[in-house]
Amino acid sequence: MPSPDAAPLIVAVDIGGTFTDVTLQDTATGEAWTAKTPSTPRDPSEAFITGVHLALAAAGRQPQAIGRVLHGTTVATNLILEGKTAPTALLTTAGFRHVLEIGRADLPRRDNLWAWVKPRRPVPPALVFEAAGRIASDGSELAPLDEAAVRDAARAARAAGVSAIAVCLLHAFANPSHERRALAILAEEAPGLALTASVDVFPVVREYERSMATVLNAAVMPAISTYIARLEARLTEAGIAAPLLLMKSNGGVAGARAIRRAPAQTALSGPAAGVVGARAVAASAGVADIITVDIGGTSADICLIAKGEIGLTQTGRVGPWPLSLPMVDMVTIGAGGGSLARVGSDGVLTVGPQSAGADPGPASYGRGGLEPTVTDAHVVLGHLPPALLGGRMALDRALAEAAVQRVAEPLGLEIAEAARGILAIADNTMVGAIRVVSVERGHDPREFVLVPFGGAGPLHGCAIAELLGITRVLVPPAPGVLCAQGLLAADLKAEFARSVAEPLDRADLLRLEDVFASLEKEAATWFAQEGVTATDQRMRRVALMRYEEQGHELPIAWQPGDEPARLGAAFAAAHRALYGFDLPEVAVEVVTLRVEAAGLLPAPARREPFGGDAAQAAIGRQRILLRSGAVEATVIDRGRLGIGATFAGPAIVTQLDATTLVGPGWTATVDPSGALMLARG
Repeated sequence: MPSPDAAPLIVAVDIGGTFTDVTLQDTATGEAWTAKTPSTPRDPSEAFITGVHLALAAAGRQPQAIGRVLHGTTVATNLILEGKTAPTALLTTAGFRHVLEIGRADLPRRDNLWAWVKPRRPVPPALVFEAAGRIASDGSELAPLDEAAVRDAARAARAAGVSAIAVCLLHAFANPSHERRALAILAEEAPGLALTASVDVFPVVREYERSMATVLNAAVMPAISTYIARLEARLTEAGIAAPLLLMKSNGGVAGARAIRRAPAQTALSGPAAGVVGARAVAASAGVADIITVDIGGTSADICLIAKGEIGLTQTGRVGPWPLSLPMVDMVTIGAGGGSLARVGSDGVLTVGPQSAGADPGPASYGRGGLEPTVTDAHVVLGHLPPALLGGRMALDRALAEAAVQRVAEPLGLEIAEAARGILAIADNTMVGAIRVVSVERGHDPREFVLVPFGGAGPLHGCAIAELLGITRVLVPPAPGVLCAQGLLAADLKAEFARSVAEPLDRADLLRLEDVFASLEKEAATWFAQEGVTATDQRMRRVALMRYEEQGHELPIAWQPGDEPARLGAAFAAAHRALYGFDLPEVAVEVVTLRVEAAGLLPAPARREPFGGDAAQAAIGRQRILLRSGAVEATVIDRGRLGIGATFAGPAIVTQLDATTLVGPGWTATVDPSGALMLARG
């Protein structure tokens, strides 16, 4: 990896549904420049390179000075959600053709038996091919692989016009030899097709989840490979020779070669970068317990971080499908600045999940949007300045009022009342999601600091906090581009796992030690491929454990030389913390062993903010409409605020990437980290 001295600039790009955010930072001085440009859904790489050029122009620097390019993307997520994945076939073990169709007996959280309709699988049964041969759960070969059947499957898949083939054979995680051989045969018989095997994507137990992860990975491989190639070509054309690192769902980054092999790991990578950035900002302000709320144009992502630790989950979903790859534990809902407000035939006002997106966007953007959005409600109530993006995007209040009138009239409300109703619904929807990651998991949200970010997050921070009884809100220095800045705080990360399924009290500890050693050897190979020096390598052992016959496991740290008694006690404590009880009479199983590898990247210097007091930062007054009536709010230029500056709400804090609404009864103080700490009372 290039040293910061040789090429001191790092650029981070996060592509969202409405805007593409860019942060350019000088690693030597800590000075940073941000840019925000509308996303280009037709070709996301276009907004990518446009944003990079805007940031370079703001810094007055040349492309050749960039030494690292970091990217968070939801391209894989959008392909899956929109059903635009490549035609894909699946090769599986004879007798397991209908694993995807059968799925699981449990229904999605918000559905019921009478209303739920099973979604169409990403691979229809006609494109699922079988091959005889069997590996046992202990890794022994019960029957050899039928290579002729694999060749027949390759020919049939090509004749069907697929672009990708996924291979998921029974118990491949215990012995990958059959999958490796099948992959080699497919490469011979179907050259040019994207190929992937479960051992390279998700080598653990549970046939349905393993099959789904492998299929989704194969289905997005062609498009992601094309997208990465396009990005690299645009960077080369711009004179940027720096390596491209992409964000993964686990909160780390990996090189383009690794992502081409396992692109499904980038699903939800954009939100993960925001969580990493929020933790870094909170840590610099001396805060370890936070609830993050990332509100963009289309969705809101909520995550709870306790004691500075970002939790990972393997029960994540993308749309209707389980994606059990390790990812940051968060809840995503369809509520953002572009969420549409509508009155249904039953006379009920709803907000989201449909969104105006980047095109046409909210009505107030003047791009042809007619339906009211959350952003339009803010414009009507005076919460936003006359223009965004440093004056580059004017807001049309008349268009916003006309849009909100479309829901106010059928409800018999004044426009301002309807706008407040839109915001109240959006806020309460987010509160419900926050309760999922806090109250439902044994945490009292009042003991946490709320960290709102994203383009719309700081507009809602005080209102959400009041609904939850939270008394402190931390607004990052650049909240609108925090997902991009989070990339700057990310390290290289990868997980290596293998299922073992042994009772803890009778576990062969020497065998488990050998498994960990093998996984650490895989991690060492990955370190070498990514060019991570020995001093920057970190590895952590984790055991996924459960009570016998439980459906899900809990991750427990595994120390060298650990004994069953300590591991059992640690599992019981984790179970009590999550569920409120433990079961001492029930045996505990070790299901999967995992090694979490991290390659530390050079951290850029941090530049302290400079500026004056609140009086020097006040640039005007603006009328806002509260429920109690109209009041004058102070308009603050955040760029003029210095450390220790304090002011009281109501106030509107403006900056290039976001607007912060400081409500009545709240006091804002600039923390030494540059973050804005809002306190109630």
